[in-house]
This record gives sequence, C-alpha cells and structure tokens, in this order.
Amino acid sequence: MADNTDLGAVKMIKAIIVDDEPLAHQVLLHHLTAHSNINVVGQYYSAKDALCVLAEPGIDLVFLDINMPELTGLELLKALANPPQVIINSAYQEYALAGFDLNVTDYLLKPVSASRLEQALSKVCQRALPLEHQSKDITLKVDREKRKFALDTIEYIEAYGNYVKLHQADSFILATTTLKQLNEQLAGTFIQIHKSYLINKNKVTAVNHEYVELTTGAVVKIGKSYKELSRTLL
Repeated sequence: MADNTDLGAVKMIKAIIVDDEPLAHQVLLHHLTAHSNINVVGQYYSAKDALCVLAEPGIDLVFLDINMPELTGLELLKALANPPQVIINSAYQEYALAGFDLNVTDYLLKPVSASRLEQALSKVCQRALPLEHQSKDITLKVDREKRKFALDTIEYIEAYGNYVKLHQADSFILATTTLKQLNEQLAGTFIQIHKSYLINKNKVTAVNHEYVELTTGAVVKIGKSYKELSRTLL
C-alpha cells in the first residue's frame, strides 16, 4: 500500500504508543504498516513508564491514551516541558477540548479507522515540515475555474453549505469545498472556533469569551464548545 503521508521533506518520524489497552496497540500498529515514514520505537502500557523516555529529546510523535491508571495522558502532557507532537487515541470525546488546549496535533476516537489515522498523520507531517517547505497558499475551485489563494490574505473562512466564504479584507469569495475539508487541510495556520468558522491564527488581535477580533476589525463569534480552545490564540 502506498504511503500517503510521506511529504518528501519530512524525515523519518520516531513514534511511541502509550496506552494501557493491548488491543489499541495492535490496531495502531496494523494501520501504521501503511506509513513507512512512521517508525514506532517504543510501546508503553502506562503514562508513568513513558515519562522518562519523553523527558529526553528524540521522540517526534506520541500516540497517547487519556484514561490510564496512576497518571493520565493529560497529566503526562502537562508534566513535559517540551512535548513532541501528540495524537490522542481515546474512547472518550469529552477530553477533546482539554487535549487541543495542550496543542495536540489531533484527537482520534477508538476504534481508530485507517482513513482517520491517515488524516491525523498528514497533520503530523505538515507540522514537521521546516517553515520554508510549509504551504503558503491553497488552490480551490471558484465557479468553473481553479484559483490560488495566499493563506496570509485570508482572515477567516465561513461555512456556507457545500461551499465556503473566504473572507479577505472587506470582501469574500465563494469557493467549492467544505469547512471540514479545509480544517483538515489547513491545520496549523487556521483554527476552528465555531462550527461555522475557521480563523487565521496570524490575524488575531483580540480575544474574549465571546468573540475573536481580527486585523481588519472583523469580529468572529466563538462557539460554546470551542471556548477553552480559543484561549490558546493569544
């Protein structure tokens, strides 16, 4: 099977699995056989056992469970001064906001599917790219043609059915894609703060518990379930 997450400029990624369920290890290892640039160098069945290896540099990615005895996955993350990239692999979705507040790369619900893991690994590879290799633009379909947009010109993106509105300065352009697709594609530069909005993190000038203000003066509402995540914007 082809490796869909190897982006050329990304080095081999050293990963460990931290989960108290043996079956979770087996599922991840099975799916990871399709991704030759992910090298699993350690498996741990408690967060406490993984603490020492993560205290030293060398690990690029952790597949991390939340509910574990003695030390939870979130407690492990909080204990690390410089944590590597983290993909949370949990049976409980209620910890998602707490995870993203700790800057995890993605949050997967068990049982993890191959396609969902592939999406998460694409985000890992994008974050791992040196800045000079990271995408600075995006190509989208507008009417019957494809158009390229520089990411630094887009303030925020608004869901509009099977389309999105790309808000640039005082105008917007309607493009044929969905907010969900762009959220996956633009992870790292844009962040979702409402079920209908992605905002460019580099354009944020002010944040409170109700809204985000952007460089043009535009005000974007923060959704109730995104309030914790929005605290990381400034």
